[in-house]
Amino acid sequence: MLVREIGEFGLIRRLRDLVSRSDPRVTVGIGDDAAVVAYDGPIVMTTDTFVDGVHFRDDWIDRISLGYKALTASLSDVAAMGGRPGHVLVSLAIPKEERVEQIESIYRGMAEASDEFAVSVVGGDIVSTAGPLVITVTVTGVLMGAKPLRRSGAKPGDLVFVTGDVGGSAAYVRLMQTGSSFALAPIDRWQLQQRHTRPKPQIGAAEALVRCQGCTSLNDVSDGLSSELADISEASRVHLDIDSERVPILPAARRFARLAGQKPLDFALYGGEDYQLVGTVTPLAAGTLLPLMEAYGVRLTLIGRVVDGEQGVDLLSDNGRQALLPRGYDHFSTAGGNDAQ
Repeated sequence: MLVREIGEFGLIRRLRDLVSRSDPRVTVGIGDDAAVVAYDGPIVMTTDTFVDGVHFRDDWIDRISLGYKALTASLSDVAAMGGRPGHVLVSLAIPKEERVEQIESIYRGMAEASDEFAVSVVGGDIVSTAGPLVITVTVTGVLMGAKPLRRSGAKPGDLVFVTGDVGGSAAYVRLMQTGSSFALAPIDRWQLQQRHTRPKPQIGAAEALVRCQGCTSLNDVSDGLSSELADISEASRVHLDIDSERVPILPAARRFARLAGQKPLDFALYGGEDYQLVGTVTPLAAGTLLPLMEAYGVRLTLIGRVVDGEQGVDLLSDNGRQALLPRGYDHFSTAGGNDAQ
C-alpha cells in the first residue's frame, strides 16, 4: 500500500498505534496540536535529521534499524549533556510513492528503541515531498545532576576518557563501499553491522559521570573521535595529548582493517557514528569512576590527558608527536567524512 492511498491522517493513526506506550508524565500525546508533558527542573533539547542518500542507504540498513538508529542518535546527544531523555517528536517528509509498510517499519524500530531506553514518542509532523525521505527526531529530557556536562570545562591535569569502543560503524561503511569479497568472519561482519545500524546511546555511562562529580567535559562521538576531541579542546581552550595505543578500537574493525589494507586507527579517529562518550575527568574522580562504570556495565578507557599549551590535539605514538586534525564528518566540507553513513 502506498502512502498516498491512505493519506496523512490515516498514516498518523497507524503510526500512533505503533509507538503508544504508557507514560504518566504525558498529559497529551499524539493526536492534538501539541503534546503536553510534565518536567521537573531544566529541560535538555536536541534535534537530528536523517536524509536518504546522505545519512543512510536502504541497501546498507533495514528500515526497522533505521528507525532505531534515528531515535538513538538524538538520545546520545541528551546523554552527552548529562541528561536523561524522556520524550520524542518525530517529523517525516515522505515521497508519495513510499510504501506504508516501510514507514511502519521505521516506527517499529523507534518503538523498540523507546521501550529499551524508556522514552515516549509524543508527536511530530508528516509532510509529503518530491525529494528523498527525511526523518527528523527531536528529544527532550532532564538533567541528571545540578548542571549540564559541557565541552568547555576541561583543565590541565585532567584525564581524557572514552566509553566502549570506536571504529566499528566506519569499518562497516568501508566494508559496504568496497563490497563483500573480503574473507571476514560472519561474527565480525555482524558486529560491524550492529555498530552501524544499532548504536547504543550511553545513558548509563552519563549517569555514572554525573554521580562521580568529577567529569569536567563531555561530548558524544558522532562525527569521529578526532572531531569530538577538537571540540573539547576548542571549547575548553586547552591542549589534549592522546595515546594512540590506548584508543579502544573494536577488534572486528581491526581485523577488517588488516584484510582491507586500512589503518584501524583511521576508522576510530575519523569515521564517526559510534555514539560513545568522550570527555575529561579529574585524576581524583577517575579512581571512583572506573568501578562505577563497571557497575553500569560500561567499559571506560583513559586515552590521554589535558596539558598546558595552545588549544589543539596531539596524537602520541612510537613515531613521536603529531597534530591530530579534526577530519570527522562535515556536511558542508568536500574533504571530510563519508556520505550515506
